[in-house]
Amino acid sequence: MSRPSVWSALAGLEFGVRYVQVGEWRTRVLEAGAGEPLVLMHGTGGHLEAYAHNIVPLSQHFRVIAYEYPGHGYTTHATRDLELPDYVAHLDGLLDALGIEKAHLSGESLGGWLAIKYAAAHPERTGRVVLNTPGGTMATPEVMERIRSLSQAAADDPSEERIRARLEWLMADPSSVTDELVDIRRAIYARPGFAGSMRHILCLQDPQIRARNLVTDAELAAVVAPAMVVWTSDDPSGPAAAGMDMAAKMPNARFEVIKDAGHWPQWEQAEVFNALALEFLTGGKS
Repeated sequence: MSRPSVWSALAGLEFGVRYVQVGEWRTRVLEAGAGEPLVLMHGTGGHLEAYAHNIVPLSQHFRVIAYEYPGHGYTTHATRDLELPDYVAHLDGLLDALGIEKAHLSGESLGGWLAIKYAAAHPERTGRVVLNTPGGTMATPEVMERIRSLSQAAADDPSEERIRARLEWLMADPSSVTDELVDIRRAIYARPGFAGSMRHILCLQDPQIRARNLVTDAELAAVVAPAMVVWTSDDPSGPAAAGMDMAAKMPNARFEVIKDAGHWPQWEQAEVFNALALEFLTGGKS
């Protein structure tokens, strides 16, 4: 399936990309649209372009904010290990910096993990929550090692082959990894100092560190906002049962599956994801 380029996907949209200082972190932020704020949150080692095919339709209904975490993308490199409390504090600070009192959250992988932690800690600031192949409840050694080895190898040697191998791990269909996507990630990973930043990002793949950051049943129960857990037919991080269990432990959650997608359904099956997300986030209102 051919996919439009990132630039083509955003063509015709009025949007801005800028840097917002959040504590020590010079944070890269994209904003588009108007209305209730909707924050888009990428996965481990990711960047805001992961949502390039979703920003236009979502911004027709919401003030969309896509940003890059500490140590990720073009945000300040990490010089120490980053755990979930660091990401939660950064998101809270970003909302303050943008003058946002309450926002809907849509997070993929690490972004979903962060969304759960944030929604449990700050229910008063959280609207609806989309959890897209979320992390945080599983600690499968072989998956953690795969993420660590592929990610660090790509950062240490940001060749086309290593970057493509990392991205293809995310997809059900390897052809979903476009040359442009490889180039975008290569430019980020080739930045001086990024390899060191990646080591600090990947601390969550260490069993002991991960254990103290996992989402607890109490935290799932504390996500009182309406939530939707989205899993896929070919998610390499774990079975759909993990997502079903997560949804069952939240008081106001539903569970959905997107077919023919891996860890990035928002990219591989963008039209399906966009329709599902909009139906949920708008409460069915057009």
